Amino acid sequence: MQIQDLPYPDPGVPDARSGPRFLWWLFRNQLGGQLKALAWGLVHFVSVASLPFCVGLAIQAVVDRSGSRLAIAGGLLALACAGNALGDTFLHRAAITNWIGAAARVQQLLARKAALLGSALTRRVAAGEVVAVSTGDVEKIGWFVEAVSRFTAALVTIVLVCIGLVIYQPALGVIVAVGLPVLAVAVLPLLPRATRRADFQREKAGRATELASDTVAGLRVLRGIGGEELFLDRYRSASQEVRHAAVRSARMWSLIAAIQVLLPGLLLIAVVWYGVHLAREGRIAVGELVTAYSSIMLLTYPLRHFEEIAMAYSFSRPSARRAARVLSLERAVDDRGTDGSRAADLPSGDLYDPATGLLAPAGRFTAVVCGDPDAAGRLAERLGGHPSEAGTSVRLGGVPLDELPLDTARTAVLVQDKDPVLLSGTLRELLDVPHSGAVGSAEALAAAQCADVLDALAQSSLDAADPMDALITERGRSLSGGQRQRLALARSLVTDPEVLVLDEPTSAVDSHTEARIAGGLRDLRAGRTTVVFTSSPLLLDRADRVVLVHEGEVTAVGVHRELLHKEPLYRAVVTRETDEEAERSERDARLDTDSRRTGTSRLEADSQRTGTARLERTATTRLDTDSQRTATTRLDTDSQRTATTRLDALEEIEESA
Repeated sequence: MQIQDLPYPDPGVPDARSGPRFLWWLFRNQLGGQLKALAWGLVHFVSVASLPFCVGLAIQAVVDRSGSRLAIAGGLLALACAGNALGDTFLHRAAITNWIGAAARVQQLLARKAALLGSALTRRVAAGEVVAVSTGDVEKIGWFVEAVSRFTAALVTIVLVCIGLVIYQPALGVIVAVGLPVLAVAVLPLLPRATRRADFQREKAGRATELASDTVAGLRVLRGIGGEELFLDRYRSASQEVRHAAVRSARMWSLIAAIQVLLPGLLLIAVVWYGVHLAREGRIAVGELVTAYSSIMLLTYPLRHFEEIAMAYSFSRPSARRAARVLSLERAVDDRGTDGSRAADLPSGDLYDPATGLLAPAGRFTAVVCGDPDAAGRLAERLGGHPSEAGTSVRLGGVPLDELPLDTARTAVLVQDKDPVLLSGTLRELLDVPHSGAVGSAEALAAAQCADVLDALAQSSLDAADPMDALITERGRSLSGGQRQRLALARSLVTDPEVLVLDEPTSAVDSHTEARIAGGLRDLRAGRTTVVFTSSPLLLDRADRVVLVHEGEVTAVGVHRELLHKEPLYRAVVTRETDEEAERSERDARLDTDSRRTGTSRLEADSQRTGTARLERTATTRLDTDSQRTATTRLDTDSQRTATTRLDALEEIEESA
């Protein structure tokens, strides 16, 4: 495999049971490249190690005044130099190829895993960890995989040199053969401590990076509340911790490097001292002493690869462990385990979730109200075929999504989560997504009410004559939250899927714009199945069907105005009432009902009392009238009788007179 052949047609199925197993799997999958690097490494290191023998032969030939042997030594020296140059060049090519190949394989595996899990990936693993694995960890893993072949070549070379010295000059060769293994393992006791310090440094660096990312992402809000200095102080403190950890780690690695220099120097002094003693006694020739001395000098070069492989493994082991943890995640599928077994025919029809009872009729605008935002996000993932947990599959037109090939299921159902990501590039590139061709970019932008976004992009990119060519910064940080939401909505509308699932698509938009988006979304998606998770009355009022989901089950179905009056729970979620406010509303309603009933009873009682009083008053009046009439009659009769008596008496008096 050459670099120009990347990416791999199939990166393979990794052994993600542990970090070391994953590293070993990578090594086995690059066995051809590793053997090529090993071969060129042997050519390079053996050529370097043979230089002292050639020099020793040449010096001895000069001492013996032998021209033929000097010519042979010169030829061997030229051959060794040519082998050194050739081996070094192709070793570097093979090593870089192995490094890039391993890194590319890991990145392909991570990309495939991210595509397989979808939005469920960030619910199971932090997004920052995925980014760290796909960037810095990938390089460390590639470094170790390519360093293995060079280390093996260096190890074989050292063994060959020791054997050659023992054969060429046993007195000095034995000292070198005993001393070199001691040099190789001398730093092993320091490696665990160096590894722990390196891990601690990476942990602190990751924390500082996460803090810096959060600060940059929330800089607009921080400026609004005056919290920049607070977060900057936190980052300064975190960066100082990283610096201290890096210094402690560097001290340990510098100690290891110093030992790697000191011990070969001591061995060289011992060999030279003993060799001079042997030369003075005449037991060895001058050329043999020079050969032994030069061999030890040049062996410090392959010995450095022992330090490098130790560093590479200590740095790559936690990186491989993190990569294995991400790659070991599996997609939650139907309990029957029939993932992707059905033919790749695009289904259509009603969208139904057996777990909750949620039904989204085909071609209708369905709004889903859920009091728990996390539960709403999980349900949206289920509807798109990305469940976080295994269970009964969602059905589209009666076909379980788990039985469809993954690309077919995602073509049929598109899910836009509540925090969509805008990729850097031009607006034209952002909207250049797989689509049916039925919805154009202009229509989608108009439906998503992106006119002010186009103006903002045009002003920020003065060199772009067309707003579609305006640049969008990383994750759209130069735009407001509402503008990012509307661009993401326009991107989803352009795709024009059979079923579109939107999770809180207007949570960062003002009410006037939200009302226009609701109308544009309904008009543009006419005849298509649209499911919107929202608690906005403006969107709910536009929906053909509103479903209330509570505690994982559908509890009410209807239209917005009907549910608002009939369902207290729905009203509490939509109007954002607290529990106390909801209880107070119910209490007030009960009191109103009781007061009405009490008022009616009181009115009836008052009316009865009033009627009785009126009857009594009427009766009294009538009695008084009758009494008055009787009294008057009696008075009139008595008066008449008295007057008659008085007249009779006067008449009698007159007659008597």
